[in-house]
Amino acid sequence: MNVYDFTVKAQDGSEVSLSDYRGKVLLIVNTATACGFTPQYDDLQALYTECQNDGLEILDFPCNQFGEQAKGTDEEIHSFCSGRFGITFPQFSKVEVNGEHAIPLYKWLTDNTDFNGFGMSPAGLMMSQILKKIDSDYKNNGLVKWNFTKFLIDKEGNIAARFEPTESMDKVKKAVKALL
Repeated sequence: MNVYDFTVKAQDGSEVSLSDYRGKVLLIVNTATACGFTPQYDDLQALYTECQNDGLEILDFPCNQFGEQAKGTDEEIHSFCSGRFGITFPQFSKVEVNGEHAIPLYKWLTDNTDFNGFGMSPAGLMMSQILKKIDSDYKNNGLVKWNFTKFLIDKEGNIAARFEPTESMDKVKKAVKALL
């Protein structure tokens, strides 16, 4: 099984086969418009602008599961992201990434990756404190912990890496470029 086995919903409700992205490097991200990590849209767009012609696609999945920070309709979310951050990468319909209503793509991603911590940065330490209150066992499962978790997929459709939202975008960029 790989990423090409999944279909997802576009903002207009139509089904999109991820096999349409065969041969591309994918960065799959769950996002939110009212999160402290929302400014990462600037970094994501810069990465996309720099690397799209080399074969990168960023697939954006708005998600309201973490602090209800992605309120609004798909259209409202897209309007905010394109207006404020100028995003041009594909943005899909709002999804759930954990729990019984998680879309199959995210069930596969979380079942096949490990959570490796938030790091020791101030943001990482803050996230660890928040998650301890929500789930005392958060370190021991692969569930998505917060908005802007990134999954890097290689050109063959396999998971190459997982990056928590506190990971530096420089490290993400370096990993993307290594696969391109």
